[in-house]
Amino acid sequence: MVLAYHVIFTAYGFWLPNDPRGSWSDTIRSWELLRFGPATKTTTRASVAATSHDHAARRAAKQTLKYNPVSFTDSQIHAIADGFVSAIARSKFTLHACSILPTHVHLVLDRPRYEVEKARNQLKGQASKALLQKKLHPFPDIIQRNNQPHSPWADEGWDVYLNTPADITRAIRYVQNNPLKEHRPAQPWSFLTPYPIAPAPLTTNV
Repeated sequence: MVLAYHVIFTAYGFWLPNDPRGSWSDTIRSWELLRFGPATKTTTRASVAATSHDHAARRAAKQTLKYNPVSFTDSQIHAIADGFVSAIARSKFTLHACSILPTHVHLVLDRPRYEVEKARNQLKGQASKALLQKKLHPFPDIIQRNNQPHSPWADEGWDVYLNTPADITRAIRYVQNNPLKEHRPAQPWSFLTPYPIAPAPLTTNV
C-alpha cells in the first residue's frame, strides 16, 4: 500500500521531453526540439537522474527552447515556499521533507485524499501564483491562451511510491540532503511535519 510519495518536478527547460535518460512525456510539440530525438517516456517510478547520457547533446537540445530555461533565485525559492504554504492550507497536505532548488523541487508528501498528480499540480499552481503576486515570476509578460503567464514549471513530474516507513525515512533523508549536495544551505521549512519515525541526521555539512 502506498503510504507517501517522493514527488519531483522541475523548472521549465531543465528536463526536456526527449531527455536521453527518460521523461514523463510522450509527445514533442517543437520541430526544432524533435530534431534531437523523439519523446523518451518512461513509466519507471525510480529516479533516472543519474543515468549515463550525452551531456553535449542535451545542452544542444536546450538551445532550441522557445524561452530561456528557468533557474530560480533565492528570492524566488522563498516565494515558492510561500506558495506551498498556501497549498498545504487549502488542501490539508502533509509534507515531511522539501527541497526547493534553482532547477527542481523534491518533496516527501503523505498520501493525499486524491490522485498525487492533482496534488502536485496544486503545489505548482500555488507556487506560480505566489511568484506572480510577489512580482518574481520568470515569465510575467508571456501570456498564454488562459490569460495566465507561461508556467515556470515543466509539465508533469515524477511520483515515486513509498510503501513502507523505511521507504519514507530514506526519501526524507535524500530530500534533506539534496540542497547540501549542491552546496546550498539546508532547508528546514516551517511548513514541514516531522515524520513519526525520525530519519537519520544529515551527513553532509556546508
